[in-house]
Amino acid sequence: MERVYNFAAGPAAMPLEALETAAREMCCYGSTGMSVMEMSHRSKMYLPIYEETVALVKELMHVPDDYAILLLQGGATLQFAATAMNLMTGSGRADYIDSGNFAHGALTEAAKYGKVNVVASSREENYRFIPAWDKASFDPQADYFYITTNNTIFGTRYTALPDTGSVPLVADMSSNILSEPYDVSKFGAIFAGAQKNIGPAGLTLVIVRNDLLGRCMPITPKIMDWGKQTENASMINTPPTYAIYMAGLCLKWLKKQGGVEGIAPVNEEKAKLLYDFIDNSRLFKGTADPAFRSRMNVTFVTGSPDTDAEFVKQAAAKGLVNLKGHRLVGGIRASIYNAMPIEGVKALVEFMKEFEKNV
Repeated sequence: MERVYNFAAGPAAMPLEALETAAREMCCYGSTGMSVMEMSHRSKMYLPIYEETVALVKELMHVPDDYAILLLQGGATLQFAATAMNLMTGSGRADYIDSGNFAHGALTEAAKYGKVNVVASSREENYRFIPAWDKASFDPQADYFYITTNNTIFGTRYTALPDTGSVPLVADMSSNILSEPYDVSKFGAIFAGAQKNIGPAGLTLVIVRNDLLGRCMPITPKIMDWGKQTENASMINTPPTYAIYMAGLCLKWLKKQGGVEGIAPVNEEKAKLLYDFIDNSRLFKGTADPAFRSRMNVTFVTGSPDTDAEFVKQAAAKGLVNLKGHRLVGGIRASIYNAMPIEGVKALVEFMKEFEKNV
């Protein structure tokens, strides 16, 4: 069977080059005589894989030297609690912007460990846009300020970052990390689940400024303690070794595309192709406010749940799969992460034209 165009929101499509390399090396990596999955994480044969992956993150994201890079387990969701446990230890307060389902989940989790100040929210408007914020509502004594840069379910993204002054800005970048340039020095901490733009599920990337380490609550489990994980090179327990190896292959592919700076205009072009068609369609309608549309997750509807379902069914038959919207909102969602080739987006637009004619 030929490969399909996979528009899944995560676990998502990965670069074919990375998959083919992994297939060749599945049973025997280099001259080791074994699979990467069989290696001890502390062995001389595995450590270069780990170190190269960390180095690629640092290179591609231009991570300053005064930041730690961690490759952990637990998904981004574990970092909802870890962020609070590591940082909410000064005033015991933090500012959050409630811009989507995962942002809301993060603030709900953080509220177990301290006082959360929701400075802005679009929850009542079904998260169609990034809410405007008023600096007067910011807590100058907050231990950190938390945002989710791209909202996977609702298809929105931040087009500007809040100016938080001396308060560390923390960002969940799970669904748009490595898709567009960010100045890491503007953040106190960044984290992301790997299964969208980094590699396979099971790995979480955490980038944290060194001066924020060593502040955690006494109740913090050691595997959630960023300081202890930094001291132990992410190896307090066995890290997700194979997922790290796969992430390294995906990052090597990204480097060949010109890095983040090279892939960003491609991502803009892919998103523009799809949004331009939606905006001029008599059938399809975008659900996110145009001013805040995501370049990674394009959400739209036909106006009828039955027609949405039929579209998803017919698209799958054409090799355009995983277009069903999230269960919380329904509709249609095309996730077009770094590994989705522009040919896949063009094929989707052509099918949308054909479907529209026949409805």
